Amino acid sequence: MHSLVNVQRVLEDLQQSHLLQFWDELNEEERKQFLHQLTSIKLEEVNDLFERAQASLTEDVQKLDGRMKPIPPKQFESEKKVSAQVLEDYRRNGLEAVSNGEVAVLLLAGGQGTRLGVDYPKGMYSVGLPSGKTLFQVQAERIKRVISLAKQQTGRTGKICWYIMTSGPTNHTTSKYLKKNNYFGLNEEDVVLFQQGLLPCYDFEGKIFLDEKKSVALAPDGNGGIYRALEKNGILEDMGRRGVKYVHVHSVDNILTKVGDPVFIGYCIKKEADCGAKVVSKAGPTEAVGVVCLVDERFQVVEYSEITEATANLRDTDGNLVFSAGNICNHFFTTDFLNRIVNEFESKLKLHVAKKKIPYVNECGERIKPTEPNGMKIEKFVFDVFQFANKFVTWEVPRTSEFSALKNADNAGKDCPSTARRDLLNLHKSYIKQAGGDVTCDEVEISPLLSYAGENLEFKAAGKVFDTKTVIYSDEELLINGFSNGTKNSC
Repeated sequence: MHSLVNVQRVLEDLQQSHLLQFWDELNEEERKQFLHQLTSIKLEEVNDLFERAQASLTEDVQKLDGRMKPIPPKQFESEKKVSAQVLEDYRRNGLEAVSNGEVAVLLLAGGQGTRLGVDYPKGMYSVGLPSGKTLFQVQAERIKRVISLAKQQTGRTGKICWYIMTSGPTNHTTSKYLKKNNYFGLNEEDVVLFQQGLLPCYDFEGKIFLDEKKSVALAPDGNGGIYRALEKNGILEDMGRRGVKYVHVHSVDNILTKVGDPVFIGYCIKKEADCGAKVVSKAGPTEAVGVVCLVDERFQVVEYSEITEATANLRDTDGNLVFSAGNICNHFFTTDFLNRIVNEFESKLKLHVAKKKIPYVNECGERIKPTEPNGMKIEKFVFDVFQFANKFVTWEVPRTSEFSALKNADNAGKDCPSTARRDLLNLHKSYIKQAGGDVTCDEVEISPLLSYAGENLEFKAAGKVFDTKTVIYSDEELLINGFSNGTKNSC
């Protein structure tokens, strides 16, 4: 551990000595913990971090219209527009990689359910499905199903390691929840939790805030903290030991995510991409999702606020939006690319700054809760590495089958539990109809362990009418739960 003298010297050089102004008032244990926190922050970088953050604030004012181009056709394909044979080839490529143990899933799960009105990790949230399954359970079971599909195709039992990036507030609760539920059928050794990092909070002059006399004010470093966290926690080394070559990264709050999607992974492998993004066609020019496009000939995500209304409304000769590739935080990376990001580019990632009301301890030792923004929180975004890719591709998927965000409480009326539940159950209704069944109510759910994307349903759905709240389970679940047929009425 660094000595107090060394820390004092570094803080003096950085003009951050005020952080130790209450040192004499702390007891021995508080001093030990505070010193540990200070040395874990990478103090040598704090001034550079602030200067880059300030620069990004001025950059954000400039509109990007004149520097933007849409995704070139050779780096864009759409699920709706490719042939069934091409789709099947991609799927087989992806399942082959799963059987070889070359695929991992990395879940971005650092967020708490504050906007949902709960005080626990968002992944533990239930939107009220007939089965009562949470986001974590649905996503874990999709991983199990992909492994099963890969075995059906190749005869080999592959592995998908489930890496989960948590945060300080969510790590312990997430770990306890998964363990209590036996990792929802996944092998414990194939579920690896690690924490994203924290960055200091600054006032507008570049001084770091004290949260208490014994601690610095810190905030999570955003989903772009994944890259530093991969290195700090030895995750890339772990992937190397396991033989992982391809990583599917997605956020926890999209209930329709095809976790470990073999089609997307197979597409990226076929195109020899080191980085890929799933996109959906924007619902309209003003939809508040970032757009994947070229800026100065490099790929990036451009937010609606960074372009003029005229550019957002541009349409091609067919009447489609020119900039329509909506980003949904669903990405493919090779492990070689991730290693290159960590070793060469992590320190160059763009910083995104929010002016916030940050509680702090003033010079008199009083904790102040400001009523106006008084400082800056800094974060990084996962997609800001697109520009460093040697071969970047995009894969457009239907919104109805792959994107329904869960961000708000029900009173918001959109991106909320009600809409997430509705969208998933509507998708399942379409699967049942494709399999020859009929659904006359709005509460029929298909277990992910039975069907990943509508397959394997004919023997449980064909010729049947589902007119009451029902869960269609896999045979495995039926044995465990003691049900005698393929469904359970949940009324």
